[in-house]
Amino acid sequence: MDRYTEMTADPGPRPAIPLATFSLAFDASPTSMLVTDARAEDHPIAWVNEAFLELTGYARHEVIGRNCRFLRGPDTDPAEVERMRRAVRAAEPISCELLNYRKDGTPFWNGMTINPVRDAQGRLLCFFAAQADMTEKHRLELAMRGTNDELERQVGERTADLEHALAQKTALLHEVDHRVKNNLQVISSLMLLKARRTPAGDAQDALQGMADRIGALSTAHRMLYSAGDVSHFDLSDFASDFLADVNAAVDSDRTRIEAEVESVSVAAAMAAPLALLIHELTANAIRHAFPDARPGRITVVAQRRESDLDIIISDDGVGLTDAAPNPAGFGRNLVEMLVRQLRGRVTWLDNAPGTRVEVRVPLQERA
Repeated sequence: MDRYTEMTADPGPRPAIPLATFSLAFDASPTSMLVTDARAEDHPIAWVNEAFLELTGYARHEVIGRNCRFLRGPDTDPAEVERMRRAVRAAEPISCELLNYRKDGTPFWNGMTINPVRDAQGRLLCFFAAQADMTEKHRLELAMRGTNDELERQVGERTADLEHALAQKTALLHEVDHRVKNNLQVISSLMLLKARRTPAGDAQDALQGMADRIGALSTAHRMLYSAGDVSHFDLSDFASDFLADVNAAVDSDRTRIEAEVESVSVAAAMAAPLALLIHELTANAIRHAFPDARPGRITVVAQRRESDLDIIISDDGVGLTDAAPNPAGFGRNLVEMLVRQLRGRVTWLDNAPGTRVEVRVPLQERA
């Protein structure tokens, strides 16, 4: 027979390993182990290994025959003890962690896995428990919890500081808008006063027009001052407030101004140019679209188109070609300058009848 045949040949039945060998192996294991007798009253300890004795500080003769409860102490969790009791009564396996105490009173966290052991007929014989010192794990968890608490405290303090700084910034911006609005109102009033004392003609019209434009800017800052968000405002609220001022200045029996403005969030930086833009187009329609006391209607429409804002101001007046020339006016130039400032585009259309001005500007998205 060659060597390979010798190695692979069935050696036949092997003798069983003696139980004493298992006992020696378990006794030499670095894992703390014990066996309790399930057939005896109060489940006394029947066997422990050397690792158990090293973990608890007891001698073997001090633990054999005793229930494991001697390892408990004043801070052992009663609820976890009760959970372990229920599992033992039901002869079910369980894993748990208990605060136990060594012989010298030193506490340690005992991580246990307890399993019932039955004979061939299914009768309960004993419970086998493997244990591990989990004290270091709990210490690290406690340290981590303390670190997390400190981080949460620091984050909370930092958040409170930032919220306070934001509140101060918001209050400052509101105050700035409030003061700008007041100053613009004063300037507008002065120009209106000067216009009334100026003889009728181009100079008076120019002063009146500038006063109206400054009033539009004042309205924009009034809206920003009253808005809760200093960085954005609602275009629908803005247009309603703005056009209410315009409507108050026209003869409603002759000229009707209608608005269909969506609720769109618009950056505060766009407030002034948008106010001037809408004012200029509306005012131009009021001044030039309906000569000779002609009645008419002006429509202001604003809606979002993906990342853009569409503004359409139209009237049913005489139209671009039939409007009286105004050499001193610069309304159209101002509108085109404002549209360029907003990085948009404007289209002037003869609507037959009337005029239609289409403006598209990109919206500044929130950061």
